[in-house]
Amino acid sequence: MNPLMTIKGTLAVGFILAIAVVFGMANGMDGLKGAAMVWFHVMAGVVWIGLLYYFNFVQVPGVGAALADKGGPGPAAINKYVAPTALLWFRMAAAVTWLTGLSALVTVGGGMQGIHLAFTFNDFTFQGPMAIIGLGAWLGTIMLFNVWALIWPNQKKILGLDGKEHSADTIASAKKTALMASRINTALSIPMLLCMVGFAHGLA
Repeated sequence: MNPLMTIKGTLAVGFILAIAVVFGMANGMDGLKGAAMVWFHVMAGVVWIGLLYYFNFVQVPGVGAALADKGGPGPAAINKYVAPTALLWFRMAAAVTWLTGLSALVTVGGGMQGIHLAFTFNDFTFQGPMAIIGLGAWLGTIMLFNVWALIWPNQKKILGLDGKEHSADTIASAKKTALMASRINTALSIPMLLCMVGFAHGLA
């Protein structure tokens, strides 16, 4: 059976290849221990930002076009079968990205340097050599807040996932709030990614 015919099999192939790289070309388990948290952080971030861009560049315009096409099939299939699953992966990936990023700051970046409260890290207060990645972390934190406090609660109203009946005005307001929060996140993702990538490649 071809493992690439299922998503689980495809992921298994990917992880086997990654482990082969670790032990075939890198320094084995010691290297994996050091890189694992950042690796998971990057993978979760790819899922999060990939879905953010999918929503903004593909789904929102697609639903708009479907609504405008009076003789077409409409957006019901997207809203019923695609959006709920995409939103689940979206918000879970956001949470995992933030948590693994925080852990990476502590274990890899040395963010704790004598300070014990999570949000008084040198990184988060722009002190020392990790100020640029600290800025990226703050941008990611704002984006996480937008996902869980603005986008998801309003999407539940729009898609009827909260089990309640809502008026047309409430749904219209929810659409505007969710869209603006999503667009803010899309805009913030650009400098955030610059901070995250540039930190290790000459920006700092």
